[in-house]
Amino acid sequence: MTTSRFGLIHRDAPGDQGGSVVLGLRANWQQFTLLVVVNAFVGAMVGLERSVLPIIATEEFHVVSATSVLLFVATFGFTKALSNLASGWLADRHARRRTLLAGWLFALPVPFLILYAQSWWWIVAANGLLGINQGLAWSTTVIMKIDLVGPMRRGLAMGVNEFAGYAAVAGASVISGFAASQYGLRGGTAYPGFIIAVAGLVLSWMVRDTADHVRLESGQAARGLEPPQLRAILKRSMWADAGLFSVSQAGLVNNLNDGLAWGIFPLLFVASGLSLRETSVLAAVYPATWSILQLATGPLSDHWGRKAPIVVGMVLQGVALVMVGLSHGFVTWMIALVALGIGTALVYPALLAAVGDIAHRGGLGNRDRLCGVDKWKGAR
Repeated sequence: MTTSRFGLIHRDAPGDQGGSVVLGLRANWQQFTLLVVVNAFVGAMVGLERSVLPIIATEEFHVVSATSVLLFVATFGFTKALSNLASGWLADRHARRRTLLAGWLFALPVPFLILYAQSWWWIVAANGLLGINQGLAWSTTVIMKIDLVGPMRRGLAMGVNEFAGYAAVAGASVISGFAASQYGLRGGTAYPGFIIAVAGLVLSWMVRDTADHVRLESGQAARGLEPPQLRAILKRSMWADAGLFSVSQAGLVNNLNDGLAWGIFPLLFVASGLSLRETSVLAAVYPATWSILQLATGPLSDHWGRKAPIVVGMVLQGVALVMVGLSHGFVTWMIALVALGIGTALVYPALLAAVGDIAHRGGLGNRDRLCGVDKWKGAR
């Protein structure tokens, strides 16, 4: 094992005959870039639904109860939470690439269920599958990027990861709104969705597993340590570790805010008289702001620490939500959603990097399972 002049650690990879495993963004830029692109496709899948599905509920299936409309968001969150937990567990078994591929297999039926739905429950079921896709695929790309970059650039890695994912969410939200005006509400979601799911599966097939990178960083293979049991990880994240508990609860609040933006805001905008295209633009403003700014806020959390961005960002999120409720009109709502996006950009990459920081102190099993557990709690 040696250390280069750039501070990168490397050693011969087991069974790689002269190859090496290297930690660092520069050394792993090709795989890192591929994972960024894959995560963009993961984000695009959910972005297709953000501006359209609540409107499908009311206009095509005549769902009048707000609780019933929000059921598709709750189903998505529940299945995503469980699959987040599963993704961390599977990563412990060194099955990152297979977990990523499995996530895309769950995405393939989603466009067909939306296109041929006979009732609103078909849409709810499709969103359940989409939640599994997001939980397995997005969480796995997060874990694999942390594996590749090592301990020095976690904030930067998470900023780039979340930029790609939520830029795609924003872009797909606009695409689905415009496509719906040409092909109908369901066709505008289903046709691009099938292309995205197939492309994501093909690109994921090209990804290499990163288990050797995480073994190198943790030194677990040399120490002969066994990963802790899931029960111990849950105990640590829920009450035994105050830092991890606070990060998990912040993730929960952050995702509740996102649920409002997805399930309630489009209905509010349409009910106020905005067109489908205007609603799709507003649905895209929030994740677009969030995604772009994470390129800056992620690296800043490496230098300023994780706590300040999380606290400031959550205060700004609260102010922005109040603005949405009290304001009216396209321009004022856009300003409020930009503010919400700024707050989330401060919070989200810092939260993910903080989990990596805390979990790394406990070794390989802690890191992978804690990433899954924290995202599970945040997605509830």
